[in-house]
Amino acid sequence: MVPQARQIHSKAETRFVRLDDVTPSARAMEIARQTRKDSRMVELILSESKAIIAQKPGVLIVEHRLGCIMANAGIDQSNIDHADGHEYALLLPENPDQSCRQLKERFDAHFGTQVGVLINDSFGRPWRLGVTGVALGAAGLPSLISLIGEPDLFGRAMRVSEIAFADEIAAAASLSMAQTDAGKPVVHVSGLRWTSPENPADALIRPKHQDLFR
Repeated sequence: MVPQARQIHSKAETRFVRLDDVTPSARAMEIARQTRKDSRMVELILSESKAIIAQKPGVLIVEHRLGCIMANAGIDQSNIDHADGHEYALLLPENPDQSCRQLKERFDAHFGTQVGVLINDSFGRPWRLGVTGVALGAAGLPSLISLIGEPDLFGRAMRVSEIAFADEIAAAASLSMAQTDAGKPVVHVSGLRWTSPENPADALIRPKHQDLFR
């Protein structure tokens, strides 16, 4: 299992944008005024998003084009080189599940084995403080495991339980990767076992018609 921090993968995909090259739209400038954010950053957020979910001064929560609900469309300015006095922003990978599949194929061929690959990122969560690792992309493992129909300790069948397996791996990897200046973008995890079929990280995204909070 090879969890990889999304920043290093975004950098590998050259997902950098120089803010001086961004021209804010009228909508971006109005949202920037309401949220007290840089209008160029807001324009980037809108360009990477399907919809705004919530906003207030200092906060802009959106539905990213990949389907994730997240702050600022995951666009980051930390741990990147703002060269030549210019400000840069780093977007999410273009297609994290596809990137994981490609990495898995290369790892499997090079090492003659079968590995699982994750791209993880740090997300905030409703109702709870702090961020935790989640899987943006996955290949070679089940991202979501259904326990529906499985018996509990007393033989009662589980009715709704599903395990966000990839997110749990991502969160564990994040403990080792740490944040800020730790400089550890890749973690190798061994000893995991599973029997459920593989599915990508986008299997973790709750469909809008099942989301009671949108």
